[in-house]
Amino acid sequence: MQKRPNPVYCAIDTVDLPLAARLIRSVAGSATPTVGGIKLGLEFFLAHGAPGVRYAFPAPVRATGTGFFLDLKLHDIPNTVAGGIRAVMELEPTYITIHTAGGAAMMKAAAETAAAEAARLGISRPKLLGVTVLTSLDKSDLEAVGVPSDPGQQVLRLAALARASGLDGVICSPLEIAALRRECGGDFVLMVPGIRPAGAATGDQKRVLTPAEAVALGATHLVIGRPITEAADPAVAAQAIARDLGAL
Repeated sequence: MQKRPNPVYCAIDTVDLPLAARLIRSVAGSATPTVGGIKLGLEFFLAHGAPGVRYAFPAPVRATGTGFFLDLKLHDIPNTVAGGIRAVMELEPTYITIHTAGGAAMMKAAAETAAAEAARLGISRPKLLGVTVLTSLDKSDLEAVGVPSDPGQQVLRLAALARASGLDGVICSPLEIAALRRECGGDFVLMVPGIRPAGAATGDQKRVLTPAEAVALGATHLVIGRPITEAADPAVAAQAIARDLGAL
């Protein structure tokens, strides 16, 4: 049976630079990585910036074909977000996140800047993903900030705006995968956090599914952190998930 592409992006959620480098090497440093990509987020980037990315996720590891998800969740006026995109292009991320709540003009500016800078630098254009409703939020949380919709309705509304504004996909809860796939089509990237292997603790995620369930519904990529990074052997934990998904 032909192997599937590995959909798992391992979330490296630490500001400990040597630990981040060790974790990345353990799951992506061999000729056959056990994950499809690495996610580095805002906390790591604020602590270490571009030099930290280069140290923890160096070119030889990137050369194995491992993707790079730079999860900064940019949200500001259009010119500032465009400048933020321009500033990180040298790192050649596979994916960058921006908040869809910033509106259509902001998203369009980001998409246009990513395309123009990629062409100027002669590199692959990063795909832009819109953050819709954080997976830590439920209906009562949305109501508390003045959004009179349940999370599923709000996700669909913001995803439609993102698609119309030139974004490549969205970050979404596992429970919105099927509806987004129906509404946004097969080529729209669905990057899905809130994924927990069977038996794993849910932590602060309120809307979760197992990896196999999420892929079956139409997820493009799965973001998995602690079940891999806090395991006794992260590479073995990642390998088990990949094997269950038919990616090894």
